Amino acid sequence: MPDMLVKLYDLPPLSSVTTVGISIRPALAPEKRLVVDWVGRHFGNGWASETEVTFARTPVSCFIAVEDQEIRGFACYDAIKPNFFGPTGVDERLRGQGIGKALLLATLHAQAAQGYGYSIIGGVGPAEFYRKAVGAILIEGSDPGVYSGLLRDIADTR
Repeated sequence: MPDMLVKLYDLPPLSSVTTVGISIRPALAPEKRLVVDWVGRHFGNGWASETEVTFARTPVSCFIAVEDQEIRGFACYDAIKPNFFGPTGVDERLRGQGIGKALLLATLHAQAAQGYGYSIIGGVGPAEFYRKAVGAILIEGSDPGVYSGLLRDIADTR
C-alpha cells in the first residue's frame, strides 16, 4: 500500500467535525496499558506495538476517542518514523460517524503545532477517505515504503 502526503499548513479546522457524545483528546501516560491493549484486541499486535512507542514521546503522540469511559478509537503519529501519521482505527460498530476524521484532524493539528509542514500517512488503506478529509495525495513509488520487510506475527491476521 502506498504512502500519502498531507499539507499541514492547509488543514480543515478542528471544529469542522462533530462527534456527539465522544471526546477526542490526547492519551495520558497512565492510560498506556489500556490503550495499547485495546488497540491489540481490535487491530492486532503490530498496531499495538506502534501505539506503545507513542507513549515514550513527549507529548504522548496518540489521541483517543472516548465515550462513557470506553475507548472508541485512536490515532497516532511519530510511531514508525518521525513525521508519519498512523496507525489509526475506530471501533468497527462506530465507523461512519466522523470519529475517524476527528481523530485524524486532532492528530494532524498536533503535528502542525510541533512545527511539521507535512505529514506522511504510511501504508494507506482508505486513500479516498484521506483525499476527501484532508486533501492527501499519493506519493509515487512509495509502495511498500517503510513497512517493507516487516515481520508479521502469524497469529496477527488483522
